[in-house]
Amino acid sequence: MLKYLFYILLLATSFATTLSAQSANDPTVIRRAIIIDGDTIPNIILQEVRSYGRHRFKTKRQEIRYTRLVRNVKKALPYARMCAKEIELINEGLAIIQTEEGRKEYLKTKEKELFAKFEQPLRHLTISQGKILIKLIDRETGNTSYELIKSLKGRFAAFLWQGVARLFGSNLKSEYDSAATDAEIENIVLLIDEGLI
Repeated sequence: MLKYLFYILLLATSFATTLSAQSANDPTVIRRAIIIDGDTIPNIILQEVRSYGRHRFKTKRQEIRYTRLVRNVKKALPYARMCAKEIELINEGLAIIQTEEGRKEYLKTKEKELFAKFEQPLRHLTISQGKILIKLIDRETGNTSYELIKSLKGRFAAFLWQGVARLFGSNLKSEYDSAATDAEIENIVLLIDEGLI
């Protein structure tokens, strides 16, 4: 116990020395502090650190299902992020164009570019990867795929694409729910972002 107290005191002393040395060298440095009963206590905001435990499976089937889900999320996530960037660029382009005719022409041009760029890779997605992609697009853009198509192409085009999606068992109106139904996907996305998977 005494050993731990010594380490804590040593750490606190070195921290206080570092703070005073920094402020002595550069008098323009401003530190946040809280004054409690006449004592000035430094108030430093630390970055968030996430801790992840090992994923444990009760059965081999659960492990296979989770591994498949990780693979599918890894395949769909880059496309969802590219979609979010493209939507942002398209909206910026539309904001500049004044006429309705110019906007329609711009959207036609962009649609051709996007089809040429993404049609073949997206055709190679499985149905389950497509369903995950629809949810991840909602996560990345804040809008469902149906809403995006409706805002860019109109209600009729959104209706047609929703019909095509329904033929394959998908729903363009699927919303991403990170707290409940899509919690496992959210956890996988966070692990991918941290570089742990």
